[in-house]
Amino acid sequence: MKNLHEFLISPTQATQQHGPHDRIVMSSRVRLARNVRESSFPGWAKKPERVKILDSILPAVSALPEMADSFAESMDNLTPLDKQILVERHLISREHAAKSVGSGIVLNREESFCVMINEEDHLRMQALRPGFQIREAWNAIDQMDSALEKKLNFAFDNELGYLTACPTNLGTGIRVSAMLHLPGLVLGEQINPIIQSVNKLGLAVRGLYGEGTEALGNVFQVSNQMTLGESETGIVERLEKVLAQIIEHEENARLSLMEKKPKTVYNHIGRAYGILANAHSISSKETMNLLSLLRLGVDLNLFPGAKRALVDELFLTTQPAHLQKQISDKLSAEERDLIRADMVRERLKGVSRPVTK
Repeated sequence: MKNLHEFLISPTQATQQHGPHDRIVMSSRVRLARNVRESSFPGWAKKPERVKILDSILPAVSALPEMADSFAESMDNLTPLDKQILVERHLISREHAAKSVGSGIVLNREESFCVMINEEDHLRMQALRPGFQIREAWNAIDQMDSALEKKLNFAFDNELGYLTACPTNLGTGIRVSAMLHLPGLVLGEQINPIIQSVNKLGLAVRGLYGEGTEALGNVFQVSNQMTLGESETGIVERLEKVLAQIIEHEENARLSLMEKKPKTVYNHIGRAYGILANAHSISSKETMNLLSLLRLGVDLNLFPGAKRALVDELFLTTQPAHLQKQISDKLSAEERDLIRADMVRERLKGVSRPVTK
């Protein structure tokens, strides 16, 4: 049995991966939902049936060329900390983290493919790419799906398409999403009209960890809502167009703020830097919101020599499970706040205060 923490790439490696437009689009993901024919959906299946499905799917996924030397494990063999780290890395859903016997995960070495087994559906396979690479993620997961379809008998109806546990995934079973950093639209108070117009186009805007979560650190997830009656490529193209417009709106919002309200921007970024560089106790939520402003400052060249990767790494390492992992003792929330502040102060020692014009 592989050790998850020895298997996972380091936060430094994870945050040094680059992609197109990664100032704004932090990552792209395409997920496919599939179920095995003549087997109950995971929510209805009794434990022995879920275990049987897991035992048939796990080796089939692990044997794929994309999953060579992968981490494949049943969820009941992972600790709560392991599961939370996978959630913080956006590799599994919060719902999957709550699963135990009869559910599993297969993760490739680069963390560019992750398959959840017996979450809401028998299979939820996902391709992840840094930056704005939705089409690349789609091509990668499409190949994996075709290879798996030769090994597993998927539940498919000629009229309805792929059968899924949730009606919104029926048809293609595809969920295309991107994680966006939108501080310009938030500071410019333009985010709500953008969200409303995106919703009218049949797309969902969610927080950092998906459905029902808030947009910590000005990070939003945009994804398609429905999958029935539209082709996979049609959904991918539609999302690409909308994301290109959001990128443009965010770039314009940043330019407009710097032209019309530079002092407001400097104030937000300067205060964020001041707190992060000097605090001795800080919560996860406050850290993420302030790091978002620091990231904006790096993008606006207010911190000469500072790299965005440093901020992105702190985004990850200051979250509760990643912080807990660095300290072997079990920490209370209060202790985490103290250690988090110490770590951020230490990492920002080499970053000078923002240079404003």
